Amino acid sequence: MKITMAKVKEEFLAILPPTVFFFVSLHIVAIIRVLMNEGTGISLVTTPSLALAALIMGKAVLLADMLPAINRFPQRPLIYNVCWKTVVYLIVAGLIHYLERLFEFSRQAGGVIAGNEKLLAEMVWPHFWAVQILLAALIVMFCTLDELIRVIGKEEFKRLFFGR
Repeated sequence: MKITMAKVKEEFLAILPPTVFFFVSLHIVAIIRVLMNEGTGISLVTTPSLALAALIMGKAVLLADMLPAINRFPQRPLIYNVCWKTVVYLIVAGLIHYLERLFEFSRQAGGVIAGNEKLLAEMVWPHFWAVQILLAALIVMFCTLDELIRVIGKEEFKRLFFGR
């Protein structure tokens, strides 16, 4: 039982930083979406669904970090891994963002194909790309911090950031 609890604690502590980061980031994105959609009557995401999305993103980051292909440039300057991870995570985030919108339109249209057609016809593409740009900036920040922590270590980062 102690081994199981130790493993659960280890997993929880590993998923906590990316989940908190994405929880805060997704709320920033949601607030900006509310401001962009003010007066349109479009329903927006709630905190519980953002928390679920943050958990999914946090776990996705942990799973991706286990893949050999995600850490392609460990001996090169940090910018290589930061750029590589940013591209990979941004593609995943864009796909999730599109699927989220597809889900909303599919419910309205009564099916996935009809929902996709409605989505492509009615989506405000400048808003979609504005959110993608914001996500790109947030993901670059996340990847930069993640790589920096990987190189200097968690304890040294905590000491430098928070003091003793």
